[in-house]
Amino acid sequence: MEPLQRRVEQIDRRLEAVIEPIEPGVLQKEVRQLTLAGGKRVRPAVAMLVCEACADDADLAVDVGVAVELVHTASLVIDDIIDRAPMRRGEESGWRRFGHGPAIVDSDALLGAAFELLRGTPVAMEQVASAMVRLGEGEAMELLEPPADEDSYIELARRKTGALFRAAAEVGAVAGGADAEKVDLFGAYAESVGIAFQIRDDVLDRTAGAEQLGKPTGQDVVMDRPSMVEVTDRSPEEATALARAYAAEGIEALDATGIDQGEPYEYLHDLAEFVVIRGR
Repeated sequence: MEPLQRRVEQIDRRLEAVIEPIEPGVLQKEVRQLTLAGGKRVRPAVAMLVCEACADDADLAVDVGVAVELVHTASLVIDDIIDRAPMRRGEESGWRRFGHGPAIVDSDALLGAAFELLRGTPVAMEQVASAMVRLGEGEAMELLEPPADEDSYIELARRKTGALFRAAAEVGAVAGGADAEKVDLFGAYAESVGIAFQIRDDVLDRTAGAEQLGKPTGQDVVMDRPSMVEVTDRSPEEATALARAYAAEGIEALDATGIDQGEPYEYLHDLAEFVVIRGR
């Protein structure tokens, strides 16, 4: 996704500026390491592109994307504590590096910075908060009653991964001044892409190498974590085909928004296809 590199660089520069005022210094240092350790920046890219498609306001789009990335990073910090995951983005995970207590405080700081960015757009803040509730519900669902079939797996993916993807697109649309119908269509696009993204993650956990992913592989089995290839009879190839179907469903919703097929549309369309073929 080389054409998105310019936007990723904008996101990283803005992230640095947002992190700079965090105090005390040790907290800022930890948040910086967690946030700037890498990552694909897919969710903020979605927020930016949708915002640009609706308003063509690059500065607003960057802030929306950064807020979503901060929330996403906070969720990863907590995920790694729950999963006892030792690695994230090719480096030690937050709790392994700083300890459980500091990692939780870091996640709080990340969320605070996100809501500070969104405070001028109350509707957008409400959508992100709603996504966080659905994300929490998904975490609880996974811990208390792990999915045992494809339908329950998809519902979990819709909450845990699709919810934040959906919020990214909806926040971008709201910030860009879209009407309610377009906001919902962009949300449907992103939710489907998020589910496709999660299915592909499951396939990669089974088929890719640790060096390729930047984190240990085979963890779904080790942690007894539900995944598409564990709770269904689908082979990795069949799971990838299902991911492709969800991506196509997302593109259909994107087309229904009626936005001009300019640069933001092209990148959103390509992004839906990219999440299915990505190698990490």
